[in-house]
Amino acid sequence: MTDLDLLHFEQLKKDVQAEFLKESSSSHDDISKWKGIDIIYFQEDLRKKAKGNISEKSFYTYFKTSPVTKLPRIDMLNLLSIYAGYDSWYDFKKQHLFAGELLLDNEDPEEEEIQKQEKTESETLETPKTEIPAKKIEYQGKENIDLQKSIHDNQIITQNTTTTVQAGIQSLVVRKNFVKKNAWIIITSILIAITGILGFKDQLFSKTYKYCFTDKDRGVSVINTLEIRVIKANESPLLYKIKPGECFYYSTKDKNIKMQISAPFYEYLEVNRNLENAPDEEMIELKPDDYKMAAYYFSIKDVKGGNPEEQVALIKQKRNQLESLISNSAVIYQVYDNKTYGIERLDKQKYITLVTTPTTSLKNLNVIEMKKDTKGKIVSIKFKIASTDEENK
Repeated sequence: MTDLDLLHFEQLKKDVQAEFLKESSSSHDDISKWKGIDIIYFQEDLRKKAKGNISEKSFYTYFKTSPVTKLPRIDMLNLLSIYAGYDSWYDFKKQHLFAGELLLDNEDPEEEEIQKQEKTESETLETPKTEIPAKKIEYQGKENIDLQKSIHDNQIITQNTTTTVQAGIQSLVVRKNFVKKNAWIIITSILIAITGILGFKDQLFSKTYKYCFTDKDRGVSVINTLEIRVIKANESPLLYKIKPGECFYYSTKDKNIKMQISAPFYEYLEVNRNLENAPDEEMIELKPDDYKMAAYYFSIKDVKGGNPEEQVALIKQKRNQLESLISNSAVIYQVYDNKTYGIERLDKQKYITLVTTPTTSLKNLNVIEMKKDTKGKIVSIKFKIASTDEENK
């Protein structure tokens, strides 16, 4: 990477900004000052024209900072170049050469593939074996003068009758020495085993209970992530988060359990159980808050498809429904995944405009929290649009 490449990228950002502003409007002409709904509309236009996408995190990294100190990956540079009307990043640089800049025709615009060299197998050196010649032991018996006594009947055969007894005694001695030398290892192992049993006695003597959750009115799994707080005497609550469709497993040796269960679209529920006679598995019903669920449905309902007249009518119907459900003084926040721009506040009309504009980003809209007042009006909404970043591979 050279300083000229960074300058070229700053040029490319200008072209990308100009391409978007040809057919769309934004809250600010400077791309570095875009945020929120501007970024969403830009992502939608990028998918439509260049058949690709960049994440919100990448946008903040490379477009909110000027000048940048590092280049994006080559696939992102190619994508932005295609969006701006060029064949590739190489083609863009070729058409924007600086004075005195040379661009090789055979320059490879793609990332260089790193070749791993194979390790050379070391040669096995054969160690020459030195043979020690066996000594030749010769047995010379006494000279037998009387040749008649050389017959087998007259020879004395000596046998080692004590070999077996000596081997048994030696084996017994070895075993006794082994026990003496390793007695402390055996005792230490026994003490460690006893300590382990005492240390994990809660896990050894505890029992696991399974709790699943269902929508009381519809008979299906809950559609939200549940927050479960287990209340224990003289201890801080234990917080668990259970994804939709999953069950909650809890191991304890206590005789009672107290759980506080909450979810964005369901009424708060407190569960108390005596575990002495309780079943190992239980299905818990949660009553849905239909008012919050309706507001969520109207927010994410797809308005694409059909002829233009039907689409306009559906958008108008959706706006009217949200107007009646949301209070004029509602506090609405959009939460972001990145650290650069964590949260943004929207008023009622901006939120309604966002969720009634037919973009693919709405499929990733997730309502984190929704509250209503005593009259049934939505007074607080906290949501985020999940990232579709494909760069983290």
